[in-house]
Amino acid sequence: MTTVLGLSREVEIDPEHAALLFIDVQNYVAGADGGEYAHLDAPEREATYGFFFRTMRDTAIPNMQRVQAACRAGGIEVLYTVIENLTRDGRDRSLDYKISGLNVPRGSWDGRVIDAIAPGEDEIVLPKTSSSVFISTNIDYVLRNLGVRSLIIAGVLTDQCIDSAVRDACDLGYLVTTVTDACATHSQERHDWSLRNNRGYARQVTTAAMVDEIGRLTAR
Repeated sequence: MTTVLGLSREVEIDPEHAALLFIDVQNYVAGADGGEYAHLDAPEREATYGFFFRTMRDTAIPNMQRVQAACRAGGIEVLYTVIENLTRDGRDRSLDYKISGLNVPRGSWDGRVIDAIAPGEDEIVLPKTSSSVFISTNIDYVLRNLGVRSLIIAGVLTDQCIDSAVRDACDLGYLVTTVTDACATHSQERHDWSLRNNRGYARQVTTAAMVDEIGRLTAR
């Protein structure tokens, strides 16, 4: 992909015009007791999703907490999107969600952000019914009202809703940074493949680098 002289995605965030967006880190998707896995017994869940839950527990969630804490300390907006219907019966869901069987009733436990990174009382949570948060919510309007230009993304799943959000945010004119080890999906291969595939759309950094960058830039 060709870049225009003087322009680059590989630039640090502008902390006064930045936001952190957590994608789908909710009970339905990120918890072993979530509705996504309700049809599986324990051995089936371990066989199919054991890698994912171990990665979430040991790496992704601790890293999400570190980035969240750094952003809060630096005065950077923290937002969340969750898969959740606007109705109880899910009639408002996208055709894709209906075909896929993704059904999280409005106001349900499944639709809540996990306790480990629970939103603060004045942080924004946006329910969505499509892979990309930019399709089924007013997040672009909200981010522009907040003055956001630098968008930091973390959450799940790396190769699905993260990938969709990164691409759409890029096309809408945001400078996107993906925190690579604060994201997770169902296998290492899928995670690595997705990051390679969307490297041309976003800057990719580790949690350690992101936390250091936020601390350094917000201390000025």
